Amino acid sequence: MVCGLPELGRVYASTTGDHNVTVVDMANLRTVAKVGPVKYPDGLAYAPDSKRVFVSDEHGDADAVIDTRTNSLVTTIPLGGGAGNTIYDPESKNVLVAVHGRNELAVIDPATARIVNRYPVPGIEHPHGIALDSSARLAFIAGEGNNRVALMDLTTMQVLATVPVGNGPDVLAFDAGLKLLYVAAESGHVTVLRENVKALVTHATLFMPHAHTVCVDPETHLVYFPLQDINGHPVLRIMAPT
Repeated sequence: MVCGLPELGRVYASTTGDHNVTVVDMANLRTVAKVGPVKYPDGLAYAPDSKRVFVSDEHGDADAVIDTRTNSLVTTIPLGGGAGNTIYDPESKNVLVAVHGRNELAVIDPATARIVNRYPVPGIEHPHGIALDSSARLAFIAGEGNNRVALMDLTTMQVLATVPVGNGPDVLAFDAGLKLLYVAAESGHVTVLRENVKALVTHATLFMPHAHTVCVDPETHLVYFPLQDINGHPVLRIMAPT
């Protein structure tokens, strides 16, 4: 996973094979630091007030915390279960982490790097991918264990509904302008869900081999799928919504 920080002129990228996070200068694309050790770095989220990057250590059952001012590992936060994706909520200014095994959402205070709350996610097994509609106070949480996505109210922290998606849902991307949620699954099945007030409705389904990662440009609404192996080569597919 990659976290681009234009305000710092740097990109933070999970390097699972090296068990660290690589820091790259945007101007010259040179590596300026490698921060770790992190057993299996996956999702990343930046908390701007504390200037910290939070890293899902999926196999280490923890969230690692990096200080962007020194590019050093500050601490690791034990989660009590496998770390799914990590995301920053600009409204509450907290970091949210999906926790495998416990089937819950952990809430971290970025300033203290401590878990301040835990909320169950009923109807979801092994929660992993997370996306937010911060302005509507809604969270979308994918269960890779039972192939469903939950819609959670961030005001009450209650699950409002769950909907079926492709096998092995991984990364989620939400287009706030179009109210479309893209769910990329390890099976290659991509489900597009439309947020309708406080409900999710299936908008479209499609297939892209190895499409377990997805991101969306909020201005152009273009959707990007980096595919690791198409006829022996990596391919970036770009989709325009209809």
